[in-house]
Amino acid sequence: MSVRLLPTAGPARGLALAQLVNAVGDGAYYVCSALYFSQVVGLSAARIGLALTLAWAVGAVAGVPLGHLADRRGARGTAVLLAAATALAVAGLLLVRSYAWFLPVVCAYATAQCGLAAARQSLLAGLVEPGARTGVLAHLQSAANAGLAVGAALGAVALGAGTPAAYLLVLALDAVAFAGCALLLWRLPAVGPEAVPATAADRGKGGGLAVLRDLPFALVTLLNMVMLLRMPLISLALPLWIVGHTVAPGWTVSALLVLNTGAVMLFQVRVAASVTDLAGAVRTVRSGGAVMLAACAVFALSGTVAGPVWSAVGVLLAGAGLLVWGEMRQSAGAWKIAFDLAPPGRQGQYQGFFQAGVPVARMFGPVLLTAVVLGGGGPGWLLLGGLFLAAGVATGPAVRWAEGRGAAGRGGGGQECSEINGALDGTERAAAHS
Repeated sequence: MSVRLLPTAGPARGLALAQLVNAVGDGAYYVCSALYFSQVVGLSAARIGLALTLAWAVGAVAGVPLGHLADRRGARGTAVLLAAATALAVAGLLLVRSYAWFLPVVCAYATAQCGLAAARQSLLAGLVEPGARTGVLAHLQSAANAGLAVGAALGAVALGAGTPAAYLLVLALDAVAFAGCALLLWRLPAVGPEAVPATAADRGKGGGLAVLRDLPFALVTLLNMVMLLRMPLISLALPLWIVGHTVAPGWTVSALLVLNTGAVMLFQVRVAASVTDLAGAVRTVRSGGAVMLAACAVFALSGTVAGPVWSAVGVLLAGAGLLVWGEMRQSAGAWKIAFDLAPPGRQGQYQGFFQAGVPVARMFGPVLLTAVVLGGGGPGWLLLGGLFLAAGVATGPAVRWAEGRGAAGRGGGGQECSEINGALDGTERAAAHS
């Protein structure tokens, strides 16, 4: 099987390289940041959690106006500035020695990260033809996972050393990685601001952030946000479940993480290749919800396996395989939906709004998942799976509503929706994280 991590030469490859570089820094940062803040800076776990919750709340709100800035002032320049701002924010963490300094710096970091995610989506929309965007985003996701894996390995070395100097080196690496991301984005072709047709609604309300008035798109975003609760599942809920409710050994946690990361690297591009239109995207999201329900049912079953150990490990691996399959399908469909429902010239603000689900999942997902899964046991898993399925099924009617409002907007009343639009993370993705 031939696996191409990066797209073919051109702007798409430049986007993927930038994603790969900053993901390496992020991977190291995620592994070491909590211990740095607690052991080097000297902050309590409660204060760290409160600051990060506030920071991602600020970032979720800031993503929309920063995306709008990318639409109006040019996506490349905005993305470069926000990547550089992220680098400066991480560098600022090197100097943090008190909570009074820590809180504004992490808020700046989260704001720049969320804005960068929106600006990169706007840049991608300007550089890549609509029909190719989902495939390019799949490459970006694969590159991000590869970078996170490499960064996590580097972070593990720093954890092994366990010295303040090692943690500081990790933060410096993340700052340099975002500076490198800014340079790579600067080398891409410039994308100028696109003219935005003014509708009657815009003229009556002053134009600007039209996404805040788009109720159908808000519903689509909310349903996607529900499905993004899967994000803290593999990193938080499952490890706690394995240790406290199964006979599987502790190393199973690492095996599941490796399976998840490797599967996305190897198969995300192939899964996304089947998503070619909005109807197909809706079907893919719906099936992703069904597969995630099946994964939750398998995880519930793992708590009933009394032995031998290998049988519990096998059940957990099967559940993790279903989970990552559902994740890849949901991601591919969501990318296409988000781009296709955004009006011309407003990709940045619409993507910033849509991607607010990522920081929201980071804020509320851990509390919700630990309460439902760890507190509810097997029935809690089934409840969570039912939530995934319900959100996936409801996505179809919500998208049809958003399409109808878009058609009305072209006639002169609401939002415009155009086939010129088409699909990122998160990471993260970033990003995600990106």
